[in-house]
Amino acid sequence: MARLDLLLVQMDEAYERLRRRLEGLTEDEYFWEPVPDCWTVHRDQTGRWVTDYAFPDPVPAPVTTIGWRLVHLADCKVMYHEYAFGAGRLTFPELIAPATVQGAIERLQEGQGLLRSDLVNLEAGQVDGPRLTNWGEPWPAWRIFWAMIDHDLHHGAEISCLRDLYRASADHDIPVSPRAIRSSERVNAPVRAPGVRP
Repeated sequence: MARLDLLLVQMDEAYERLRRRLEGLTEDEYFWEPVPDCWTVHRDQTGRWVTDYAFPDPVPAPVTTIGWRLVHLADCKVMYHEYAFGAGRLTFPELIAPATVQGAIERLQEGQGLLRSDLVNLEAGQVDGPRLTNWGEPWPAWRIFWAMIDHDLHHGAEISCLRDLYRASADHDIPVSPRAIRSSERVNAPVRAPGVRP
């Protein structure tokens, strides 16, 4: 099997596994905080939906919600495409975080579609050619796709584990974090900041 064909099979299988892990995901699961002060998806002071983030990465890394992980997966797909095969202008702050499961899955599908198209249209002679990352480092094209395959497997497993914990905590009447409840309630709340679209 040629390298490009192998990458395509791996990409499709990793993504399909991720999508199966997301079947039936609820809004409560999306915002559920298994521990206090998780990184999550929320509105900032202007009313814009964002994900928590810090640079450089904090040590130790914070625990994140399913919503945060799902948006992170989706946004990374979009950004890897943008810099390796697209215009290379989009920045993470320009991506408004999806406030719902449906919105996050739609962005995930968009990013997957972009990357899959990039791979299908890549010629065999280009697989080792340099492609830019969104942080400016050149990588061989194959590594762009391999990173996204690994990303799907890594975070997909985390999401699956968090879903198991959510179900287990519901079975045992462990209370959901008040912050998670507030986040879930904010999904349908109107945006108050002037000039900011919902």
